[in-house]
Amino acid sequence: MCLALELARRGEGFVEPNPMVGCVIVEHGRIVGRGYHKRFGGPHAEVFALRDAGSRARGAVAYVTLEPCSHFGKTPPCTDALIAARVKRVVAAMRDPNPLVAGKGFRRLRAAGIRVDVGLLGGEALDLNAPFVTFHCQRRPYVILKWAQSIDGKIATRTGDSKWITSVESRTEAHKLRARVDAVVVGVNTVLADDPELTARLVAPKRVAARIVLDARLRTPLDSKLVRTADDIPTIIVTRPHMASGARRSRLVKAGCQIVEIPADASGIKLRRLLTELHARQMTNILVEGGGTTLGAFLEQDAADEARVFVAPVLIGGEGAPGPLRNRGPAVMRELPKTSLVNIAHHGPDLCYTIRFGESYRRGSRFP
Repeated sequence: MCLALELARRGEGFVEPNPMVGCVIVEHGRIVGRGYHKRFGGPHAEVFALRDAGSRARGAVAYVTLEPCSHFGKTPPCTDALIAARVKRVVAAMRDPNPLVAGKGFRRLRAAGIRVDVGLLGGEALDLNAPFVTFHCQRRPYVILKWAQSIDGKIATRTGDSKWITSVESRTEAHKLRARVDAVVVGVNTVLADDPELTARLVAPKRVAARIVLDARLRTPLDSKLVRTADDIPTIIVTRPHMASGARRSRLVKAGCQIVEIPADASGIKLRRLLTELHARQMTNILVEGGGTTLGAFLEQDAADEARVFVAPVLIGGEGAPGPLRNRGPAVMRELPKTSLVNIAHHGPDLCYTIRFGESYRRGSRFP
C-alpha cells in the first residue's frame, strides 16, 4: 500500500477534479502489476495495474488507495475490470466519498465473491486526497494559504519592499504549487502594489491555474498584467453585486476578465459564498497568496485548510513593516486556530512549514 500511495502522488496536478489513485497487484507475495491514474479522463489506476499484471492477476491481491469505482464515467467501472481479471482479494485504503461510488464499489466486489478489506494506511490515503474529500464532503475547494516571511515575521520592509525575502529555490517551490492548483487568489491591494502575473513561469505547469482577484470596489487596473493577459489565462474579478455594472466592468469584460458577484460585509467578500461558486466551477484546490488582509480574511472566516509558510533566515525589523496576517485575530491564546504541523522542508537557505487547520476533511469523510 505504501507503493500504491507513492504511485498515486504522481498524478498530482494532472487528474483533478478526480482523485489521485495508485494500485499494486500482488501474487504470492510478489508484485506483478502496478499503475496509477495519470490524467483526467484517462484509464484509472486499477486498469493500468491489471494490464501490467496480465494473466498473473488471476487469484492475486489488488492493493488500491481508494475504493474502485462502480459506475460508468469517462471510463468503464474498475470493479468490472477487477472482477473480469478474477482477483481474489481487494485491499483498499479508504472508501470513496463521491456519492456516485460511496460503498457501491465494495458491495459490487463482494457480490462477485471477492474479499474486500478497507482501512490499511487509510489516514495516509485521506491526507493524500484531502482536496478531493473536501470537494465532495464540504462541497468547496481545498484552500491553501501561502506566504513568505523573514524569521522575525515580516513580509516586507517598512516601505513595502518585498522582492525578494526568500531564495529562488523557495520561489520555484511556490511556483510548483501554482502549477498544480485550479486557481491562485490575491487581494486587489496586492495587484495594485506588485502588479503580479500569478503564473508558474519558473516550472513546467501541470495545469493552468485561473487568477482570482478579490476586489470589492472594482479597483483592478485595466493596464495591469492580469488584465492584459486575461485573454490567454482565465482571470476572475470577484466584486460586490452593486459594483458589477458600469463602464469599468464593461472594459474589464472586454479585456477578457470574468466578473463574479459575491456579497460582502464590513470584513470583505464573503469567502464561503465564493468557495461555493468555485465548487460549482469544479475547482478542487486553490492557492491564496495574499496579501495580509486577504490571508487574514480566510483565517478569520474559517475558510482555510492548509498553509505553506516559507521562512527566510533574515531579519527585517521596523515598527511599520507588515506581517503576513492583517486580521482581528484572537483575544487570548486559547482562541488560536487549531493547527497541526505536517512537514518542514529545506529550500535553499529557507525553511517551509506545512501546517493544516482543523483537518475538516476528516470530519466529513465517513472514513474509512
